[in-house]
Amino acid sequence: MSNLLWKSLVVSPAVLGATLLVSTTAMAAQNNTHEVVTTQVSQTSKNQEASASISATSTTTTATEVTPKPETLAQVQQTDVNVLQQVNSYSNEGKNNSQSQVTSVSQFSDVQPTDWAFQALQSLVERYGCIAGYPNGTYRGNRALTRYEFAAGLNACLDRVNELIATATSDLVRKEDLATLQRLQEEFSAELATLRGRVDVLEARTAELEANQFSTTTKLVGEAIFALSDAFGDTVGKNNNTVFQNRVRLDLQTSFTGKDVLHTRLATGNARRLNTGGNIDANGNGRIDTSEQSAEGFQTFNLTGDSSNSNDIVLDWLAYYVPLGKRAQLYVAATGGVHSDYAATNNPYFEDYDGGNGALSTFASENPIYRIGGGAGAALNINFGKGGGILKPSSLTLGYLGSEPNDPGIGSGIFNGNYAALGQLNFNLGQRFALAATYVHGYHGAGSALFDAGGFQGANVPVVGTPQANALSAANASSSNSYGLSAAFRPSDKISVSGFVSYHDVTGFGSNDDYEAWGYGGGIALPDFGKKGNVLGLFAGAEPYAIGRQSGARDIPLHFEGFYKYRVSDNISITPGVIYLMSPGQNSDNDDAIIGTLRTTFTF
Repeated sequence: MSNLLWKSLVVSPAVLGATLLVSTTAMAAQNNTHEVVTTQVSQTSKNQEASASISATSTTTTATEVTPKPETLAQVQQTDVNVLQQVNSYSNEGKNNSQSQVTSVSQFSDVQPTDWAFQALQSLVERYGCIAGYPNGTYRGNRALTRYEFAAGLNACLDRVNELIATATSDLVRKEDLATLQRLQEEFSAELATLRGRVDVLEARTAELEANQFSTTTKLVGEAIFALSDAFGDTVGKNNNTVFQNRVRLDLQTSFTGKDVLHTRLATGNARRLNTGGNIDANGNGRIDTSEQSAEGFQTFNLTGDSSNSNDIVLDWLAYYVPLGKRAQLYVAATGGVHSDYAATNNPYFEDYDGGNGALSTFASENPIYRIGGGAGAALNINFGKGGGILKPSSLTLGYLGSEPNDPGIGSGIFNGNYAALGQLNFNLGQRFALAATYVHGYHGAGSALFDAGGFQGANVPVVGTPQANALSAANASSSNSYGLSAAFRPSDKISVSGFVSYHDVTGFGSNDDYEAWGYGGGIALPDFGKKGNVLGLFAGAEPYAIGRQSGARDIPLHFEGFYKYRVSDNISITPGVIYLMSPGQNSDNDDAIIGTLRTTFTF
């Protein structure tokens, strides 16, 4: 008995948790074969819809194995992946009892069901319940095993017998079964020793990884965009050349409690906007190549975060989401915050919250009211109502963002500089209709743009709308009161209809500085069109345009857009699309502009 216990205890209980991985690597070494390891990377968007929740983050680590002889880069990378897979399986041991403890790792079979050892182990399994990993809780006695698979099952029985003895239930263990176990141990001593040695190595590697891992709370979510784009038209075509541009975002997502998330996003790019011919002069007249730039046709990947558009790396977003009780969520942005970070835009498939998989243009992505102001501040989402009947639980959103939060100078700072305060009521009617009513009050210093997303890429750079709608007084400050409605309707799983309208009342602090602006649009999206994950989108509307100004054109600038996102794989999509602009710069005398874009998005 003592000899049996000593031999049993020599095999560490940790062996049981790692027998599968060890048997896999052992047979791979014997057969000189290579497994193809695939990984699935999850994405987390910059913000979720109002009903969505922020998930806990996972840990991603890397390591390099030191070998006695030089290896190629591919060999080192493959070794790292296999080690990480082993560590992951080892750490998840015992969490899912529905997973088989013994699985086939080779087509070669060394222990047949007719062998004495096979039958002896099967008897032990049935008597002591050694292997509980199979769904039916029984040992499969109708298939041949490799010697390493058999050793894994034997080790499980050794561990079970040790457990029974340690819990003072040794009377349940029969002497003849102990003798059988001893004989089996002697027969498979080489395999058990191999398992023990490989587990020791694996535990050492695990300790090294834990000591050198990047973080236990942070994961990286990245997006890279390659875009080939050009603008066409009689005059517009002469003022543009075909360009190949890029934008890259690396988002470090950190969770401290499993329910909160801190976003630290680095960004860069070189995507300059195309000249759509809607620029104006100081008198508001439509002309080409002037300082007052139009944001009509502004594309989402033009939001690079780098004001110089020269691939300089910047911290373009730093924000924290945290739940407050069961009915509220707090959002705090230290830099780069925009209203669509925390407010539901109700524009599914056109708005993807990162600009690489939805609509091509900033106009088709979301209601322009969310582009007023941005920067640093806080917001609160509060759920209310039980939602009986047709009306589902609703929510109230309150937010405040300042565009000059770090400047202590006169007329700057959080409260004295440019800012925008938002209030929004969100309603869900049934399971397929959502509605949001939005109000934004803004303060804008002299020379600002109304739709500047908080001074994105410079205080005077608008990201949507005509120059007339954006050109606030250059000499005096202004305030604005904006009202918007956004709605989304999904009659079936294969079609989504959404739209918005916004009205903006601008009051300048000087004479003749007052004006009004309107913007509206609607679209139809066909998800899974042609293939699961693909999206066909059609959108039309009027980009924000000014009325009531003493000078300047007064035509309505129409925007038509079509795109088709083709999902090449889980991490790659290709989106060809066309944007057609009529009366750019609110002037029908300007040539219509056509923008063609081929966007490729890599997510990782």
